[in-house]
Amino acid sequence: MSQKLVCNCNGTMPLDAKALGVTMHTSLCRQEVGSFLKALDGNEPLVIACTQEGALFGELVAQSEKPLVAPLRFVNIREVAGWTQEAKSSGPKIAALLALADMPEAEPVPVVNYESLGRLLIIGSGNQALAWAEKLSDSLDVSVLCTEPGALPITRNFPVYTGDVTKLDGYLGNFTVDWDLENPIDPEMCTRCGACIDVCPENAIDDSFQIDLDKCQSHRACVTACASIGAIAFDRVERKRSSEFDLVMDMRTNPQMRMSQTPQGYFAPGKDPLEQALVANQLLGLIGEFEKPKYFAYNEKVCAHGRNGKVGCSACIDVCSTGAISSLFKGGLGSVEVNPNLCMGCGACSTVCPSGAMRYNYPSVPHQGKEIKTLVRVFSEQSAKLKQSTAPTLLLHTLKLGTQMIDALGRAAHLRPKQFEGLPAFVLPYGIEHIASTGLDFWLGALSYGFGEVVLLLSGDEDPTYRAALETQSNLANAILSAYGFDARIQLVCAQSSDDLQAVSTAMGHLRQRGSLTALCTPTTFGFSNQKRETVEAVLEHLQKQAKTPLPVEGFALPQSSLLGGLAINKDACTLCMSCVGSCPEGALLDNLDEPKLSFIEKQCVQCGICVQTCPEQALALSPRLLTVEQRKQKVEINETKPFHCISCGKVFGTLKMVDLMLAKLGAHGAFAGPALDRLKMCSDCRVVDMVKKET
Repeated sequence: MSQKLVCNCNGTMPLDAKALGVTMHTSLCRQEVGSFLKALDGNEPLVIACTQEGALFGELVAQSEKPLVAPLRFVNIREVAGWTQEAKSSGPKIAALLALADMPEAEPVPVVNYESLGRLLIIGSGNQALAWAEKLSDSLDVSVLCTEPGALPITRNFPVYTGDVTKLDGYLGNFTVDWDLENPIDPEMCTRCGACIDVCPENAIDDSFQIDLDKCQSHRACVTACASIGAIAFDRVERKRSSEFDLVMDMRTNPQMRMSQTPQGYFAPGKDPLEQALVANQLLGLIGEFEKPKYFAYNEKVCAHGRNGKVGCSACIDVCSTGAISSLFKGGLGSVEVNPNLCMGCGACSTVCPSGAMRYNYPSVPHQGKEIKTLVRVFSEQSAKLKQSTAPTLLLHTLKLGTQMIDALGRAAHLRPKQFEGLPAFVLPYGIEHIASTGLDFWLGALSYGFGEVVLLLSGDEDPTYRAALETQSNLANAILSAYGFDARIQLVCAQSSDDLQAVSTAMGHLRQRGSLTALCTPTTFGFSNQKRETVEAVLEHLQKQAKTPLPVEGFALPQSSLLGGLAINKDACTLCMSCVGSCPEGALLDNLDEPKLSFIEKQCVQCGICVQTCPEQALALSPRLLTVEQRKQKVEINETKPFHCISCGKVFGTLKMVDLMLAKLGAHGAFAGPALDRLKMCSDCRVVDMVKKET
């Protein structure tokens, strides 16, 4: 256990020291700083209930002679609880947040490495790009690609190119840029001697050493003047250029990479001088070796991307805004390939993945499950002591931006309580690396642990595809709850930007006026699994036991986005060719070795649709629905027919339906007239024997 140092911030928070079981400080960062220094001499890890003075406490640690037992941990109770309108009743929330800060850290994850030598390409109009190149060339290996002419410096301290970018991809330390040289003057070869300027009769060349083709009358005097250098060619055939860089500063109004999360090492400040200065400062620190977490884990064995050359599920590819995920087919088997250097850790791929093949791993889902279970348990225990039966609301938010918004809202609510609403006493904030990284299993699991509802705070900076994915998944989660007779418990709070405190304040005001919800069900004890489907199945079983209404025998219809569901089959069209069995990546469709029967286990189906695309008779259709746990586990025969026996040897070589269909389609063809039609009723061996007999 950690030693907890709690301060009421000069008496501005009405904290109950006895209820929290801690010694209460009033000015821990000032007059009572001795208490902190004394705590450093102890043998317990320290949790400081103050984030504002984190730098001060860190500096005091650095000056201490005794090394820390463990790194300091900070938790904010002021803005999220002590400075809100319901501060006096926020004791259970504060206790829960302190307990969360006291939990063991997540296991370390693998890292992704980058190496940058400082090779910087600045793209933009010559006047701006060249000015920044002059400033940065002493510290970085700078090159400039002028997309608009600008006065070239006489000294050649760095390479200057001109043209239009045709392709730009890569990441920190590994960018590839392609461009087309459009102007007759190649600045790479030009010595800037000025001979071409002197001889041009139309003054079509200036100190940018580019020809204004609107003025040029094709006298070609410049070509003659530059003959010994060879930098000018009006009939140049090879115009394509390419090079590699470690960093890119794209100063164009319409940058090449427009995704919400650009790759590491790519910056697009546009034409704003302040933004350009901020980027330039960042670039100076990007020389050397760097690393970031590997955010994801991928299990190819359960991936439903493709089989038999057919694409089934491409949800992760469609939702990835950075282009880090691509399709890969080998021998007809489809999987996805993730470039970890391009992955920015949004986790949306894991949210939309129906099979759990793509899993978010920073931190792991089981670790997050333990943390939210601790939050709800401690909150509930403290509420019970106060004779309250409040079920907390779990407020999920992106760790960095969401924390900034919540902190700003808390300060605004403290200073302007009539204008802004802080977090209600029953709302527990929980920061995750990115709001898009949690989905169906996490939300429903949280409700199974005893939370009354789950609210997702979107700061407005997310890619539109992430917001759409979260809306789709939350609708699915609420549909599942509706199937059991529960009301909707998953909602999104969408701000327009990270500065839009009013939208968050309004949402918190609505929650406070409505009051806390009762728990959906009796809290469960199971832990979250790394396997998404396992967690979902455990949640469904728990919810079914406490459902308000039983599921219909035929199942409850779910949205088309569902990862749960069955198959509708046209038995008249199906020939039991078993193509669907071979294509199913999850083993939901099964054949029978002894007789022509097609079976289906709904629990295994992830609604990828590969079987539908593979079926030659188009006899299958997805049926998103929710059956009981018992029904979904059963192996059900969805079609069967009689076997067809060879008319010569009696061996089974197909189904009666398949042979009848073949006879109907080929019987009218001249090649199968007369005795030849009987060969269609024979197995392959007997067919050959019969043909040889007829020939002899």
